[in-house]
Amino acid sequence: MSADRIDTETAHSARIYDYIIGGKDHYPADREAGDAMVREWPALPVHMRANRDFMNRAVRYLAAEAGIRQFLDIGTGIPTSPNIHEIAQSVAPEARVVYVDNDPLVLALSKGLMSGTAEGRTAYVEADMRDPAAILDAPAFRETLDLGEPVALTVIAIVHFMLDEHDAVGIVRRLLEPLPAGSYLAMSIGTAEFAPDEVGRVAREYAARGMPMRLRTLAEAGEFFTGLDHVAPGIVQVHKWRPDGTDTEVIRDEDIAMYGALARKAG
Repeated sequence: MSADRIDTETAHSARIYDYIIGGKDHYPADREAGDAMVREWPALPVHMRANRDFMNRAVRYLAAEAGIRQFLDIGTGIPTSPNIHEIAQSVAPEARVVYVDNDPLVLALSKGLMSGTAEGRTAYVEADMRDPAAILDAPAFRETLDLGEPVALTVIAIVHFMLDEHDAVGIVRRLLEPLPAGSYLAMSIGTAEFAPDEVGRVAREYAARGMPMRLRTLAEAGEFFTGLDHVAPGIVQVHKWRPDGTDTEVIRDEDIAMYGALARKAG
């Protein structure tokens, strides 16, 4: 991995997220951006941790209750334990995971995503979500996942960086298309419906750094799941999706700007 591919002078969404949730893989530009955003919305760390916890619960549900043994994770971000393969393989050691991201730093750190069980398998694809063919045609994808068996497609906290012209709904459908019946879609989707002023200010901070956002209403979030069968409780704020009682934080609805849901592809 060539270090000159990593732009350390410009804030990056994955590194801002890593900084705010307490990670260690970020640079001064990311810390400056994160601090500015938290000043605008002090609940931002609570929101981001709740999103991460939602992902963990969704993956555990998929592995333990839905019997899923294959995962395709889009927009992986900087490795933060527990990663998807750690959660899934703690339930089913034979679980397989393909991680996808287009950030050179994530690629540089991807060894942290490769330390799976002997029975299972993990792989990494460097690709942009906006080019589904690059993901679906990647040798690592084809060699790791068996499309004769269900796959869980996880798209966590990424589509709010996709504008209308990117057709996020169409892209998610294209990624789901080759997955067989019995596969699942797990998503978290940014919204400003619960704290419009505060989240709007955070969005402006992102946009000022070249990362414009498209925040969605509940109805717009629902478009991603058209034709799929929702797992109860359907589309809700991430902290309300099957809470397991392990969260010691008191979370107010107005502190969460993300919808979360899980849905199954019928036969």
